Amino acid sequence: MRAGLTVERLVEAGACVADEAGFDAVTPTALARLFDVKVASLYSHIANADDLKARVALFALDRLADRIAEAIAGRSGKDALVALANVHRDFARQHPGLFAAIRHPLEAATAARSAGVRIAVLTRSALQGYRLDDTTEVHAIRLLASVMLGFSMLELTGNFDHSQPPPDLSWRVSIEALHAMLCRLSDDAAKTKSIGS
Repeated sequence: MRAGLTVERLVEAGACVADEAGFDAVTPTALARLFDVKVASLYSHIANADDLKARVALFALDRLADRIAEAIAGRSGKDALVALANVHRDFARQHPGLFAAIRHPLEAATAARSAGVRIAVLTRSALQGYRLDDTTEVHAIRLLASVMLGFSMLELTGNFDHSQPPPDLSWRVSIEALHAMLCRLSDDAAKTKSIGS
């Protein structure tokens, strides 16, 4: 077996393969070829192909969580929303393979220990300035995820390449619409609380 081959090196190599050739290209065979070893040599580090993909997915979630934390630090309200959204879009454009990897389904126990939990906490933190109640916050987070994921997927597959106005403008309009929606939800929550008191 190639000296120095470790789980960490395999995962990092898998991340590079994902960005260069797509997440589907992340296989033990591809990594064995990359490290010039036999596929069987990898199985002292990873259990199987599914384990490899899950580890790359966890790596991707860690990287995205780090970027979100840095981007939203010290921000609130609309500034935090814009930073949060831009991080997701930038991550998708800079790391298309890892962007696909973060959507890879994980077993419940693995997901519970992943940076996906941290991303959820950071997203809630970014929305704190809107003062939403718990249930409304869940609706808002799901909508934000749908917009950020959907826009980025369509952009990556070239769906916006041959139409005007440019995607950057549509992105800004989308974020403005989300901000307006969150403000409206915040106002509605405040009115409901006022009536209840």
